[in-house]
Amino acid sequence: MTLTWTSKPYAALALDELYALLQLRSEVFVVEQACAFQDIDGQDAAAHHLLGLAPDGRLAAYARLFAPGACYAEASIGRVVVSPQFRRSGLGQALMREALAQCERLFGTGPIKIGAQQYLLDFYQSFGFEPSSAVYLEDGIPHLSMRRP
Repeated sequence: MTLTWTSKPYAALALDELYALLQLRSEVFVVEQACAFQDIDGQDAAAHHLLGLAPDGRLAAYARLFAPGACYAEASIGRVVVSPQFRRSGLGQALMREALAQCERLFGTGPIKIGAQQYLLDFYQSFGFEPSSAVYLEDGIPHLSMRRP
């Protein structure tokens, strides 16, 4: 499936886009992963929001992109998510390729840091990320910091 990609700063998001991305994040990170945590964390206003829309207009994939200095010294990518209805179709790979391309377009070339769920270590390593911390618990889920030079 081919998605239509758009990257917008927070202030440029339409209300329907904001609702869709918050709904998807809640569906996956809070309900599916059974993790009570504060998803609306005050960082959305500093992010560019990468939206991957299916041909029917539904939000199929999403990520937050941050400039160097916003979260870490490096640029960063977070809240990487594919809608359950669109999984097993390669959209996770497509989302990360697009997120990396958008980071380069927006912030130039340079290192990128992520906080990854441990079970996705191999996935992120396939994009050149390497572990840069020991495993730690975040909201009860094992994570590790990873960095792509």
